[in-house]
Amino acid sequence: MGDKVKEHPGAAGRATAADHPASVRNVVLVGHSGAGKTTLVEALALTAGAVNRAGRVEDGGTVSDYDDIEHRQQRSVQLSLVPVDWNGIKINILDTPGYADFVGELRAGLRAADAALFVVSASDGVDGSTRMVWEECAAVGMPRAIVVTHLEAARADFEEMTRVCAEAFGGDDPDAVLPLYLPLHGPQGPDGHAPVTGLVGLLTQKLFDYSSGERKESEPGPDQLPDIDEARNRLIEGIIAESEDETLMDRYLGGEQIDLKTLIEDLERAVARGTFFPVLAAAPAAEGARQGLGTVELLELVTGGFPTPFEHPTPGVTTVDGRPREIKPCDTGGPLVAEVVKTASDPYVGRVSLVRVFSGTLRPDETVHVSGHGLADRGHEDHDVDEKIGALSTPFGKQQRPVTHVIAGDLACVAKLGRAETGDTLSAKDDPLLMEPWEMPDPLLPLAIEAHSKADEDKLSQGLARLVAEDPTMRLEQNQDTHQVVLWCLGEAHADVALERLRSRYGVQVDVVPHKVSLRETFAGKSAGRGRHVKQSGGHGQFAICEIEVEPLPGGSGIEFVDKVVGGAVPRQFIPSVEKGVRAQAVKGVAAGYQLVDVRVTLLDGKAHSVDSSDAAFQTAGALALREAAADAKIHLLEPVAEVSVLVGDDYVGAVMSDLSGRRGRVLGTEQTSGGRTLVRAEVPEFEIGRYAVDLRSLSHGTARFSRSYARHEPMPPGIAEKIRDQAREAS
Repeated sequence: MGDKVKEHPGAAGRATAADHPASVRNVVLVGHSGAGKTTLVEALALTAGAVNRAGRVEDGGTVSDYDDIEHRQQRSVQLSLVPVDWNGIKINILDTPGYADFVGELRAGLRAADAALFVVSASDGVDGSTRMVWEECAAVGMPRAIVVTHLEAARADFEEMTRVCAEAFGGDDPDAVLPLYLPLHGPQGPDGHAPVTGLVGLLTQKLFDYSSGERKESEPGPDQLPDIDEARNRLIEGIIAESEDETLMDRYLGGEQIDLKTLIEDLERAVARGTFFPVLAAAPAAEGARQGLGTVELLELVTGGFPTPFEHPTPGVTTVDGRPREIKPCDTGGPLVAEVVKTASDPYVGRVSLVRVFSGTLRPDETVHVSGHGLADRGHEDHDVDEKIGALSTPFGKQQRPVTHVIAGDLACVAKLGRAETGDTLSAKDDPLLMEPWEMPDPLLPLAIEAHSKADEDKLSQGLARLVAEDPTMRLEQNQDTHQVVLWCLGEAHADVALERLRSRYGVQVDVVPHKVSLRETFAGKSAGRGRHVKQSGGHGQFAICEIEVEPLPGGSGIEFVDKVVGGAVPRQFIPSVEKGVRAQAVKGVAAGYQLVDVRVTLLDGKAHSVDSSDAAFQTAGALALREAAADAKIHLLEPVAEVSVLVGDDYVGAVMSDLSGRRGRVLGTEQTSGGRTLVRAEVPEFEIGRYAVDLRSLSHGTARFSRSYARHEPMPPGIAEKIRDQAREAS
């Protein structure tokens, strides 16, 4: 841990291919937008000697947030890998976006990592979405630590933030969330704020002063010891409580002095097991400084306390036909099993895949099997292909540094995998395997788009295919009812990035158009119609007459056609023609241009001509008869109704239920769940929830989730239906 380091040994060095899984640590940074994750990554890279000044690599770029879109939007929008080396340990730092729209990138980071650093701003506190991610990590036992940032803020209070974190993350055991260090404050400024200039190590009782720009160790003064002792005793008790040695607490309470080596070993075991969650402080380096406050301590925690890839269970693996396959965790000589956790496009080298290797060793220029299954509902067809991989490299900002191999437990980028998509499995071509996919959020915000020009139209389908291949949290829909191309996104920011990538990466300009809901029409009651198609203008004429009756059927019945013609009034060979004409007209609609459903059409009578009757004539007559029946009947417009399930904190249940009622929703019931949350189930017209993904986030301060599924079509209220008909008449 940080307490063990006497002096930073100048552990610079470029991250290269690791030679043994024990020398790798994979850690993901988690926290809300603005918490300081990217700044922390850059500070860690500086302290590890990976950059020449804060956040800069040799070409002058940053190690994180280097994408042009991120520069323009001034926020992280994608998962970034920043590898650094510390005391011979390769640390793969996965920087994730904090904004809720990019939770898919966060989930990918969690999949690739073995431990998580939760970054909490001292000025903003812990938000609801961060708590939810903590619970996700807790459910799978992922080791976690907490880093408090923004200590330079005027009202920043590390002790108070530690208490808040213990309350938010400790659950039934707040003593599992305790600080390893206390901040050391400098003189108060004119505003009364005393800046944090160093840290006090509670286990070693040493001072680590960063005020000179480098970490310097000293002994505490007599006036500082009482405060240190109180916090130290609580920390020791917390560590011992999580110790595997059941006699240790009795020995400690009996007055025995537990040696420092034992305490540190127990602390490291408790952190690696995910039962103890240390709180640390960190700040970026000042201009010209070599180290940021707390960065040495943080690097030591990651290398000493976080687990190696050996301790990360391999996700479920099967053969491509679904038979379970047992894979030994992190076996460098085992069968190749790797997973694409991120896909990106580079203008110079094409598609680049960020890969986590779980078993075996990946080498450049070898042929691998690429397998992707289970995302057909998002526009990703199942695929199994063999591909020759290109160069292997380690990313660092915009640079790609070549490596000779990638062992189990490590991450690297693979070039030229033309068919690989995010979530795909790479395995040996003679032993194809498939990893179970990680959970991805459902995109629930529709974005209807059209090509801006004919040139854009030619490139649109390819651009969209590449977009969804990179981002499995985006779903592409070609709606057959509304004839719209719809991108389903996680939120407005997600949609903005998708449009920007279409334009800047793939050269496709699109226009956003109003999203249409798939309406239907049906008859409210019985009606009759007569279709007469008689034309004689020289030569071969057209003659067909048919009489029908239309009656409504229960929802979901479709179109039922019944023949009740007697006496051959309509010759047998033309009855299918009448049905064909009726069904064709039903698809076009009879009132506002929406498909007609749930009716029985009965052919009762008609007339034919021995010469002029034809298949085409009776098709036309059937369509005319249906239109005439509709003209004399009341036609219902049917709107789709979705079954919506909202998981929301108890504090917001009333607001959510009131909002759903305002959307013409019917609340079906509520169900209490764990963690102080309630599941609200309701049926809501799809017309009313087009932007619900955005509105619910605002209503619940980002703490609620919802799912939706089609339930049925049902009649719209007359007033709304009339407005739709008026719009249809104006459009025609």
